Amino acid sequence: MAKINAAITAVGKYVPDYVLTNKELEQIVETNDEWITSRTGIKERRILKDKDKPTSYLAIKAAEDLIQKKGLDPKEIDLVLVGTATPDMNVASTAVYVATQIGAVNAFGYDLQAACSSFLYAMSTAAAYIESGRYKKVLIIGADKMSSIIDYEDRATCIIFGDGAGAALFEPNTEGLGLQDEYLRSDGIGREFLKMEAGGSLNPASHETVDNKQHYIRQEGRTVFKYAVSNMADAAVKVLERNNLTNDDVDWLAAHQANTRIIEATANRIELDKEKVMMNIQYYGNTTSGTLPLLLADYEKQLKKGDNIIFAAFGGGFTWGATYLKWAYNS
Repeated sequence: MAKINAAITAVGKYVPDYVLTNKELEQIVETNDEWITSRTGIKERRILKDKDKPTSYLAIKAAEDLIQKKGLDPKEIDLVLVGTATPDMNVASTAVYVATQIGAVNAFGYDLQAACSSFLYAMSTAAAYIESGRYKKVLIIGADKMSSIIDYEDRATCIIFGDGAGAALFEPNTEGLGLQDEYLRSDGIGREFLKMEAGGSLNPASHETVDNKQHYIRQEGRTVFKYAVSNMADAAVKVLERNNLTNDDVDWLAAHQANTRIIEATANRIELDKEKVMMNIQYYGNTTSGTLPLLLADYEKQLKKGDNIIFAAFGGGFTWGATYLKWAYNS
């Protein structure tokens, strides 16, 4: 029997209409366009302004885009995974609601939370299910409404994050295409440097936590940057070495869109030409779980069957890793 790999066979995306520019942020917090651009590469980000529309709205829209483009019957979907750091609510899984809303009535679903590495980890999970032969169609969605946990008086975070979602369908492949290898890691030391202090079992919501603005995300930027630069690059190098790949063998780098300097450092470490580096951070900012699938959706028309793609991500916790995937179709 031919080896079964998990291959991406369709992608979809959704970003809100509202564009929050650097110029507009200048009116909200003490910052300016030049400062933001030079340090992050971000020019604008999308914001879901409607308070009645949560992360599931973004996820559903991205899934519907994929379903429409693929001509997929949602009843054929076996599993829906939603990678997110901003679920609609605690306890009730966002993925379960999304599956129901898109008509995936034969699927089971659950959320996966690894901050900015959520989609990367979800790829591993989907591959394991498919390679086992148990399931044929696994839908992964990376979605975050980061504006719901951002303090727009905190210039360390409000300039970085945006809202958005991307989706990818994984199916079995026997041509040698799809997921080839992965290197995933985590380190609990990161819990102190990038977090939302209140709302969990450690520090449940109270009048005091709300008054103290502890339900917003906070980060120690320099520390996170240092860890992200070294670990994302190290993981990418590890995957290349394990698979005897050179920079000439790599067609694309799909790196988490947190900061252009981090992305460029990873590309430089594997000596990759700028033309091979996927980049859309200037338009969306950091959409956390959404960055990797949004890259795939934006670059889909440039991807060719057999292209070697290296994924790399780093997120709060800390979580990080890299994945090697062979693209399975021509757009």
